[in-house]
Amino acid sequence: MGFKVAVAGATGNVGREMLDILAERRFPADEVIALASSRSIGTDVSYGDKTLKCRDLANYDFAGTDICLMSAGGAVSKEWSPKIAAKGCVVIDNSSAWRMDPDVPLVVPEVNAAAVAGFSKKNIIANPNCSTAQLVVALKPLHDAATIKRVVVATYQSVSGAGKEAMDELFAQTRSIFVSDSVETKKFPKRIAFNVIPHIDVFMEDGTTKEEWKMVAETKKILDPKIKLTATCVRVPVFIGHSEAVNIEFEKPISADEARDILREAPGVLVIDKLEAGGYITPHEAAGEDATYVSRIREDPTIENGLSLWCVSDNLRKGAALNAIQIAEVLVNRKLIQPKRKAA
Repeated sequence: MGFKVAVAGATGNVGREMLDILAERRFPADEVIALASSRSIGTDVSYGDKTLKCRDLANYDFAGTDICLMSAGGAVSKEWSPKIAAKGCVVIDNSSAWRMDPDVPLVVPEVNAAAVAGFSKKNIIANPNCSTAQLVVALKPLHDAATIKRVVVATYQSVSGAGKEAMDELFAQTRSIFVSDSVETKKFPKRIAFNVIPHIDVFMEDGTTKEEWKMVAETKKILDPKIKLTATCVRVPVFIGHSEAVNIEFEKPISADEARDILREAPGVLVIDKLEAGGYITPHEAAGEDATYVSRIREDPTIENGLSLWCVSDNLRKGAALNAIQIAEVLVNRKLIQPKRKAA
């Protein structure tokens, strides 16, 4: 007997990716339900070789549903996740709404899968921010080997992290520039086409942005509260795939060769690191892939026990949809949940 799974926010970038990955990975679901807002009722979405029609999240009864993959935004999750969880349905939420709640596990399965067991406090599990997810996958095996003291990271984040409207804006601006039309700015504070913007999410009192704060707070919660981390998060004119330049200071000595060997054996990591033109991964090549890619691993001579590396991943997959489904797989594989009933 399989599980009954609902995907809330099924018409969005991440929701559609969730449906694709559920089918690709053959998640043991007898029934999959696509949910969205009332304005999207009846919209067709793909699930493997099937077409699902979206139902209204507000009118759906979750009583017989086992798992809800929530990708409808923070405000919707704040309102609906507790109601869904109260029906006995485990919510795996992709928004920032629950990440820092002490009673909600924040999980990246390759890093802290055991934390999933804490879901029973609220019946909610949080997915981390997309930029955090790929970072901690790369940091975890190195932390285990040599203990990380401090991380300095600069991100190069694709527009898909800001949703479909952001992708449309990059496309429209690029086309306008080529045909010498005026460039309209709606989603971003400045032009994104042929530009970079060192500003993601809102500014905080100390001068950091909320995106940068998320990376700090979430890394501490997922990996180790003792790690010091500072981030500069930048939006770049790339459709899919986040990249990160990462500088790490360790307590113990670790060479670049040792780091390569460790990362080659790490779950979820693929090392592509040749000292030649093209011997590294770019976001274009990572798009549509599940791995977190690590390239340009080298020693940093300016600090004791320092390394620098380049980290790239598909933000819609590992940064969001894939990670959520991997969490669901942990729930199933560790027998932390059972199907409520045979799906209709």
